[in-house]
This record gives sequence, structure tokens and C-alpha cells, in this order.
Amino acid sequence: MGKIVGLVNQKGGVGKTTTAINLAACLALEGLKVLLVDCDPQANASSGLGLQRDDSRHSVYDVLIGDSSAEQVILPTEVDGLSLLPGSKNLTGANIELSGADDRALHLRQSLEPIKDSYDLIFLDCPPALDLLTLNVLSAAETLIVPMQAEYFALEGISELISTLERVRAAYNPDLAIEGVLLTMYDDRTNLAQQVTETLREHFGEIIYHTVIPRNVRLAEAPSHGKPVAVYDPRSRGADAYFQMAGEFLARNHIESPRAAERKAAAERKAAAPNHSKDDRSKDDRPKEDQPKEDQPKEDQPKEDRPKAKNAFWPYT
Repeated sequence: MGKIVGLVNQKGGVGKTTTAINLAACLALEGLKVLLVDCDPQANASSGLGLQRDDSRHSVYDVLIGDSSAEQVILPTEVDGLSLLPGSKNLTGANIELSGADDRALHLRQSLEPIKDSYDLIFLDCPPALDLLTLNVLSAAETLIVPMQAEYFALEGISELISTLERVRAAYNPDLAIEGVLLTMYDDRTNLAQQVTETLREHFGEIIYHTVIPRNVRLAEAPSHGKPVAVYDPRSRGADAYFQMAGEFLARNHIESPRAAERKAAAERKAAAPNHSKDDRSKDDRPKEDQPKEDQPKEDQPKEDRPKAKNAFWPYT
């Protein structure tokens, strides 16, 4: 059964959507089947995966109000194994249309239930606000990843988020937990970043991911090309950081990806292969002087031992 993970922070501009796109893509490239759900009216996660804006296209909005099923709206992406449930600006209206419903906070959870078993992981990208859309994400998610910058305002924001989580646990989702806090746009050259990191580690301990996402030009450019950074520039610092983040995420959840299993099997085969001693080397690997005369290259054989060439035009020589 697929695990549902929300990416949440009511503060904007902290790398939430960037993390949603690139973490989902890296995990898909590791061979897992991943779904990204774009719950933000800005629909940046959708455009960041190459989907052109189209207000007539069905989106998460249609799923939330019951006009379409999630399965009908899901689209493939350029990355094998990664699917997208796109967002649209119509989601702004969902805050109003769902406000009068008794189960207004549970629509997303109920919509994802029929498709949950079809994916290994489902990521929910929510808007930078504690509104009804975010409440649906918090009610549907099993755990949360909180991207944040190493700034003091971010510390204030996370305390508000924790207060909201306590209310959501009491009303809708008692098992909801923070999976980890991810530092983004990180510059370890500044004293401020180091001080905030120390404060966060003292307060949250091991919940802070060891991986940090640095500021990186290629990472910032990738969305304008509609590609995750692992596809746009797989050798960039940004791609390397998100692959490390994917590995740490899998380790915390005790998940072995298909690609990791392949690498492990290859390493075991290599370790189990016999080591040839000097005498066991193939004749081609041995020095010329150690090879039998018949195996030596012809130019190295004594002249009298070389086979005589026949005349191509007179075969009786």
C-alpha cells in the first residue's frame, strides 16, 4: 500500500514545490512508482513537470468536488514511474465550495483511497497557507516533510504549523506525524544559517534531515524547462542533493528501491567472483615472455618458426 506524504509549510518561497517535484522524480528514477498530487492553485508543480497551463483540463479541483475520479485525472510525465494529478487555479474555488460540507477536510483522503495501492509513494504538494486545501492534505497524509529555509522567521512559522498539527490530530488524523524537516536554499557560509541549523537540531533532534539542499542555479532553472533537475542537469549540485535526500528518505522508511537492489546484487556478484592469481591469468593477460611460443604474436616469433605465406596467385609454392 502506497505511503502518502505531505509537503507542507504555510510560509511561501521555502522550496516546497521544488522539493515535491525533485524528490518525487529522484524516487521514480530509483525504480519506484510515484504519484505527485498538485494541491496548489498556482499549479507550479504541474508546470514544473512540463504540463502546460490549461484551465479546461480536469484537475485536483474536479476530484475534490466529486466531478471526476483521481484515476481519470492522473497524467504521465517525462520521468518513467512518475505520474501527476495536476492542479489548476480553479482550486481557489474549492475553499469556498467545500466550506459548507460536513466532511470538507476529508475529500482528498477519500479520493485517494481507491488508487493508494497502485503506487509505492504519493506526495501531496500543498499551498503556502493554512486553508481548507492544506487541511485536506493534513487529513490525507500519513507523515509530513517540512521544507524550510535557515532563517529566524522560518522558526516562527514552524511553531504555528506544529500548533495546527495538534488540532488536526485531535479532529481528523490522530496518526499524523512530521517525518522530517528539510533545510533548503542553504548557504553554509553564513553564520545565520549555521545558528538556525543548530537551533533546529537542538529542538527537533534527529527529525532534521542530514541532507541539506543548497542554493543552485541549475535547480532554479529546471522548472522553466518543465523538467526535474535530475533530468535537466543530473550532474548539478541540486540533483546530487535531491538524490541524497531520496536515499535518506528511503533509509528512514526502510524501503529498498529496485535500483538499490540491482546495485546491491551487482556488488555481491563482483565480491563473489574468483580473484585470479598470477598463474591463473588468461594467456592474453600474461606477458609475452611467459606465453607459449605458439601463442606469441607472429612478429615476436623467431623468423624460422613463422609459417610460410602462400602466394595468392600461385598456390603451389
